[in-house]
Amino acid sequence: MGFKLVLLWTDVALWALFAALLVYVLRVRSQPTLRANWVKVLRDPAALSAGFVLMLFLLVTALDSVHFRRALPASEGMPAGAQFYDTRTESVLDLVLARQVAMRETTYSRPLSYLGLNKESIEVDGRPTRDFPRLQHGGSHLQQPEQEWAADVTRRALAGVAGAVVVTLLAALLMAAGLSRGHGGLGRAWRDLLADRTHYPLRALLLTIGVSALLCGPVIALMGHYHVFGTDRTGNDVLYQALKSVRTAFVIGAISTLATLPLALVLGILAGYFKGWVDEVIQYIYTTLSSVPNVLLIAACVLMVQVFLDKNPELFETGVERSDLKMFLLCVILGLTGWAGLCRLVRGETLKLRELDYVQAATAFGVSDARIMARHIVPNVMHLVLITVVLSFSELILYEAVLTYVGVGVDPSMNSFGGMINLARSEMSRDPVVWWSFAAAFGFMVTLVLAANLFADGVRDAFDPRARSLRPRVLSLLKKTKA
Repeated sequence: MGFKLVLLWTDVALWALFAALLVYVLRVRSQPTLRANWVKVLRDPAALSAGFVLMLFLLVTALDSVHFRRALPASEGMPAGAQFYDTRTESVLDLVLARQVAMRETTYSRPLSYLGLNKESIEVDGRPTRDFPRLQHGGSHLQQPEQEWAADVTRRALAGVAGAVVVTLLAALLMAAGLSRGHGGLGRAWRDLLADRTHYPLRALLLTIGVSALLCGPVIALMGHYHVFGTDRTGNDVLYQALKSVRTAFVIGAISTLATLPLALVLGILAGYFKGWVDEVIQYIYTTLSSVPNVLLIAACVLMVQVFLDKNPELFETGVERSDLKMFLLCVILGLTGWAGLCRLVRGETLKLRELDYVQAATAFGVSDARIMARHIVPNVMHLVLITVVLSFSELILYEAVLTYVGVGVDPSMNSFGGMINLARSEMSRDPVVWWSFAAAFGFMVTLVLAANLFADGVRDAFDPRARSLRPRVLSLLKKTKA
């Protein structure tokens, strides 16, 4: 069976971002100053561990950013040579999670349960009775679930734990083997790794790998036979929804942050370099923009986009393309309404840089303003841009959850943490309480945001000397206060 690749707007943006990151990595390797700063980031145990967690989320995002439509089998009456495709758009992640997609139930079920949540009229020994029905897929392999369920779950979970231990030991062996040449043999490398006497904090990385494996191993071992995080109102697997929501969070966080850069960077440098009326006009613009409540401004823009999409349904072959364009335009809206803070920072830094000797010398030699800004100003404000980008990433992920919760975020047909939390609002007030959708969304989102924040702290400390010098000063003041 053939397939047709589908290029969504956010797919193109994400893969362009991945390509830009690759180019940046090559640039870091060729520039000693940048390389030294990133070495400082990687030598921070929290930042290195957070970077590993972000790479796991990034892998899920990459798998969910290759979309296709399956070719439909030929049928009678189909024109010769014609090929039609399924209206459902899938991704590589859907192929990996095909079992979870196929394990759709009819309604709610608890995590790891083999029974439905609500009693129904079922036939037992030829007599109708009200009881909790067996799930069609979750625990369907059990012949006598009352006696077999606990042992089966325990056995599969322990198998997942064993697999996690093997993965952790293999990772430790690879680290020790890599260190053996510079540490005087494999035995000495093991001791240095366990005592944290390595150039990079590999012990912290190994602990992170171990914890991640211990969390993921049992889930992977159980997910083929049970709904690990339960099912929602329509019987969909909550674990599948949470994993699909990771891409939405990355799209909102990454593309919205990058959308702020052109306006913030250009206007901030122009305001700081030329000063005078140019500075006053730009300050007036971003001060006016900052005075408008963000939620109201974003809601108005999103509603206008929604009206355009509703009036032009012929522009889209599938509902996924329509939902994806709405999310892409939401990212653009967030970028166009959120550039004021970075613009202020860039303006202030440019005001300082334009007074430095090398900029004054370039001006005295008749170098054009455009060349001075491109060669001397832009490279020296990029550390601020980088710090702001990594700090804003986690903020925008939380912002998406808030916007979707109030109804002006991503399309309801698209999986997102905000959508899961919004649907859980009514589930938390019913009896019995359906808590697992909210817990799954909350857990995944907190993990992603926490990892992004820890990594951002490492980047800020490495690229901003004032942040590094402030931390020990604050700690010493706290110690004196306690004394």
